[in-house]
Amino acid sequence: MLDLSIRTLTEKLANGDVTSVDLTKMCLDRIKQHDETLNSFITLCEDEALQAATEADARRKQGDKAPLLGLPIAHKDIFCTTGIKTSCGSKMLDNFISPYNATVVDNLAQAGCVMVGKTNLDEFAMGSSGENSFYGPSKNPWDLACVPGGSSSGSAVAVAARLVPAATGTDTGGSVRQPAALCGITGLKPTYGRVSRWGMIAFASSLDQGGLFAKSAEDCAYLLQAMAGYDEKDSTSVNVPVPNYTSALEQDLKGLKIGLPSLFFDDRLCQNVRESVQGVIDFYQSQGAIIETVELPHLAYSIPVYYIVAPAECSSNLARFDGVRYGYRCDNPKDLQDLYERSRAEGFGIEVKRRIMIGTYVLSAGYYDAYYGKAQCIRRLVRDDFVKAFAKVDMILGPTTPSTAFKIGEKTDDPVAMYLNDIYTIAVNLAGLPGISIPTGFINDMPIGAQLIAKPFAEDKLLAVANMYQQEHPWHTEAPSSFK
Repeated sequence: MLDLSIRTLTEKLANGDVTSVDLTKMCLDRIKQHDETLNSFITLCEDEALQAATEADARRKQGDKAPLLGLPIAHKDIFCTTGIKTSCGSKMLDNFISPYNATVVDNLAQAGCVMVGKTNLDEFAMGSSGENSFYGPSKNPWDLACVPGGSSSGSAVAVAARLVPAATGTDTGGSVRQPAALCGITGLKPTYGRVSRWGMIAFASSLDQGGLFAKSAEDCAYLLQAMAGYDEKDSTSVNVPVPNYTSALEQDLKGLKIGLPSLFFDDRLCQNVRESVQGVIDFYQSQGAIIETVELPHLAYSIPVYYIVAPAECSSNLARFDGVRYGYRCDNPKDLQDLYERSRAEGFGIEVKRRIMIGTYVLSAGYYDAYYGKAQCIRRLVRDDFVKAFAKVDMILGPTTPSTAFKIGEKTDDPVAMYLNDIYTIAVNLAGLPGISIPTGFINDMPIGAQLIAKPFAEDKLLAVANMYQQEHPWHTEAPSSFK
């Protein structure tokens, strides 16, 4: 049942072929059966989910036609949820019970979704592998010795292992697209401002964007329809019309122009991944797409720019976690200074501390202009490169990751090597663009993905182009045999 598309599941729910209670119990049973191995969930909301499913079934009997009524989903544990722990994968917030819902949570609930639990993640969304969580690493369902990618590791694992039909995530530098590629599912990062950030605990405010995981682009269209829209509570939300994403899946793509950035295909890309992406290029060309090379000359600076801007914003955003107002507080502090120092030292993990220290340094007097100011100038050049490229093409195509999933522990002692795993995704966040990763096959039995990037607020065309590939290449229907 959980191999079915969201369209089919919602049709079965509407026709009475299955109830929300039955579908929710199926998800809960699979989570209980498999998640001790996968570690994809932090909190399982069994009672709340069954109550919501019962209410969904009652609403349907009363004629309610909410588009996703009764569909079970999971939320990344960075979205605030009323009365349920929101931990951000950190000891710092292990005891935090949110008094309100994030807008994304409310929007999906209004569309009828049933939340079954909160998923694991790199602490405060800082990581590329899922190994930085206070609750332990999530495991890739295709090979339990490998990472699933991060930071939205638990959500990617839960969808790939068919524990839930879909899950939310957040993408600050590739944290939806990268784990989607490594787990063999579809991951969508919308345009910055398309989906409300209100109630999504901040890591880097100018880069963070709520996104989602599902099996296919079609599934993503159904979910984005519910998630997207202007939110007056979020000052970064953009008031632009939300198209009908499901109807747009079948739009005419005649004359489609796809750009290939030369820097996406340099010697850092694994040869097997290159061949997989070439297969995607060949497919679109066979469908009449015009393929041409585009130059993004400042793309090479994306990683150094990101690792100045993101830690700087992280340093500011995480200053609020001080052991005073909420969250973790050390035992028996000697004085206020000791309370601050030990609460933060004990409450944050290694990667979070590393980024806070980098961010504090680049924002400090005497270094702000030399580092942070210059990084913001180069960020604008990266954005301008995309503007020029999109004057010539409709889409940009390339790999999502330089290789398949690596082994757990393989890169934990080398943060620079870990950061380079996001080499193809970070520029999209710096420029605020929408991007999607779609499964494109397997290398040594491990999934790999390709990435499509579109103009701002062109998620409708992005989903249509991805759907075109998935109609002919059903890699997204493959599931790990151990979890079938």
